[in-house]
Amino acid sequence: MDHWDEIRKLIEKRHADRLAERVKALDDVARADVAARLPALRKELRGWFDQWDDGLVDYAPVLRVAGAATFGGAAAVASWLYRRDFAPQWAGPDNDVDLILTVIADRPAAWRADLAERLTLRIRASDDRGMPLALALLRETGVEPPPHDPLVAGWVERGPSRLGDDPLLDQLLPRLFEAQGVGRVLQWEKDPGEGWLGALTELAEAGRVKREALIEGCVRRFLLGGTARDLRFFVHLHEALNPSPTETASRARDYLRLLPASPGPVAELAMKRLRACDDLGADDLAEAWDSLLFRSERKLVRAGLSWLDRSVRHTSALAGMVAAPLARAFGADSIELQETAVGLALAHAEGMSEEGRATVREAIELLAPEPGHRAAAVFGGSVAEAAPSFVPSLPDPAERVRGVEPPIETVEEFVRPSAEGTYSWQAWERLLAGFVTLASRDRAAMKATLRPLMIGAYTGAYHGESWERAEEWLQGAMHSLTATAPVRDAWRRFMPKTRLPAPHRLLLHRVAEILRAVEQDTLPPLLLATPTHSTGHVAAAELVRRLEVVEAAGAKPPAADLQQALLRLPRVSEPGVAERAARLTSAAGRIVAGWTCPEVEIKLGWTCGDHGDDHDWHDRGHHHAARPVVETTVELTGLPLVDLMLGVPRHSSGAQHSDWWASTLPSHREVAAASFMPYVLARHWGAPAIGPEQARALVRADGPAGAACAVVLARVLGDPRMPESVDVLLEAAARDELPASEIGRQAGLLVASGEVRMVDMVAALDAAARRGAHASVWRIAAAALPVLLPASGGRPHNGLAEFVRLAVVAAEWCGAHGEIPEVRDMAARKGNSGVLREIRRLHDRLTGGSAQEGRS
Repeated sequence: MDHWDEIRKLIEKRHADRLAERVKALDDVARADVAARLPALRKELRGWFDQWDDGLVDYAPVLRVAGAATFGGAAAVASWLYRRDFAPQWAGPDNDVDLILTVIADRPAAWRADLAERLTLRIRASDDRGMPLALALLRETGVEPPPHDPLVAGWVERGPSRLGDDPLLDQLLPRLFEAQGVGRVLQWEKDPGEGWLGALTELAEAGRVKREALIEGCVRRFLLGGTARDLRFFVHLHEALNPSPTETASRARDYLRLLPASPGPVAELAMKRLRACDDLGADDLAEAWDSLLFRSERKLVRAGLSWLDRSVRHTSALAGMVAAPLARAFGADSIELQETAVGLALAHAEGMSEEGRATVREAIELLAPEPGHRAAAVFGGSVAEAAPSFVPSLPDPAERVRGVEPPIETVEEFVRPSAEGTYSWQAWERLLAGFVTLASRDRAAMKATLRPLMIGAYTGAYHGESWERAEEWLQGAMHSLTATAPVRDAWRRFMPKTRLPAPHRLLLHRVAEILRAVEQDTLPPLLLATPTHSTGHVAAAELVRRLEVVEAAGAKPPAADLQQALLRLPRVSEPGVAERAARLTSAAGRIVAGWTCPEVEIKLGWTCGDHGDDHDWHDRGHHHAARPVVETTVELTGLPLVDLMLGVPRHSSGAQHSDWWASTLPSHREVAAASFMPYVLARHWGAPAIGPEQARALVRADGPAGAACAVVLARVLGDPRMPESVDVLLEAAARDELPASEIGRQAGLLVASGEVRMVDMVAALDAAARRGAHASVWRIAAAALPVLLPASGGRPHNGLAEFVRLAVVAAEWCGAHGEIPEVRDMAARKGNSGVLREIRRLHDRLTGGSAQEGRS
């Protein structure tokens, strides 16, 4: 058999092992012949598959082996091996490396070294599919790897197995501290006994690599700069090596250079090593303190102040060097740090020179009034007086109620939005009303216009078990109207049998009624529940007028439509409406005439998983799974869908159209908010998102706002992805309808349980206070503090000091007074932590006194 026919068959059958043996046995002429034929074969094989099909990748190993064995130049082999169509879109590492190494083993050493370099320089990322072959060739040939950062990152990514025996260790280890991307690959390593940390420290202990080289490499990497994530591994390696004071002293200047601007963990490491050096000169110490006290991280400033104080107490002559660093600390953004810096300045004032005292005196104006006066009493200088009380004003609230778009009057106007398929609730209500009115007015014309659109339209929904989206029901009504529905009586078949949230079920019942009326040719002339206002309300006078039209036509309003219309009535009707309603003669008219807005009592509690109500939300050893529990009390109306809507909210993983729900209960916003409770802390895929739009709809609705509304507002305020939630709070505050104290209680629980981060809640409330809602923010903070403050001996939540600091500011802006027992009790505890200092400031502010107890 001709050699090409044999090789072609092996390629077509994808026998890579046998192919490798066969091509190795070819002479130079046969190899050149195969090399000349391979491109055409590749093109032929590519033609076997559709353009979007990557089936050629199944032939990649045999094509690569054939090309590596037969192409003459290293450049041609490199290009062939990494053709784009040889790799699937999400290709992993090549799995034919051993075969390729086998077929090129008899190539000259210089040729293989050339290929190794070319393959290396083609690498673009640490997980490049060509990495295994490039590393293997570099190891086999012994050629020095070209300088290429992705190569180093890829070498590292493959792990340190048998690192001491790796031929690449001596060449690539120095580059590990220089190559970009290595830090990202190793960022998650932190156990000094495992991975690269363990391997490098073991090699250093065994003498295989020089310990000095590793320490020097880490410091050199720090000086090159980078983000905290880029440098995290090198910080861990440096600390695992644990340089001695002698090793640190020889690099003291480098560590000093790291203090001013390196990422926090690097600066902290450098400070730790420098503090352990006993022979730092006074100038070096002053430089270190100056660098640390200029930083923004409070932890580093605090540590720098402690180092300064301890050093001066040990060597009093250093007092002459502390003025400039302490002056920098006067500009700290924390009252706590300012007070500490002032205390140190006062303690070491006698050792300062006149020039140093002048430096401190000039910086006093950076201090807050209280520490400023203390410093000025010793050093002189002017104190920045407290700024005039900040009294920002709330912006005017957005328009609460707007009119709605005029009704759809023509079939053409109906077709346009129905074809788009996505709706706001306003557009949906307008579309639904337009369908009913147009189909009732001239069914034949409506059918004639819609039928061409519905013939051939998607009918896959008819093959499902239920229709859970309102759009499916409207499509069903259009199919029935145009006689294009594949089944009859669809309204009986597709109502979901699973539990659904009440607003969702009411919505489906309304559209199902329309489908039924289409099938039975009993459409009313119009719908009753179409909103007249942007909140979802239906004006009482308009509802009566619509009923008059329905009665005059001899029609009967659909039951769900009537019940939705009742739920959309304002809490107080216009004058004269009751008299008009009393003249209605139908059963629906009598229901409307006798309707009064039901009062619903909502009680909200919290449980943690299956635990009871007495759960300790401050227990840090427990993973909290907060779940709201709603109870409702209401006098039943006898109308099933109304009673369902006003009852206990139901949970369903298939809930739809949650951004429409508030419009179904515009006079009962607390009930609408309660319907969101099963989803407000959504943890499962597909749960409806509760965000600022739902919160804004609640704010613009009517009726009492209690705990459920407060939970929705607190939840969106605590989500950093929802900055517009601040606008919602401002709107409610401007109308004096914000349940601020209840928001505070619920926000405190959400933070304590870990559902919301303190830092995010502080950021939102701070933004609201600065935009004029300071009085509301104070009431929120005052109600949250009793929930957030830890019991005696307990550990405070992260960020509590910042929350209390915000409370102090809000209290000052709104002139709040009055003792809070929990704040008073905590202010009396012993200790001097940042949280306790802020709590005492707040207590002093509220009582006009000075919480001296327990400050020692």
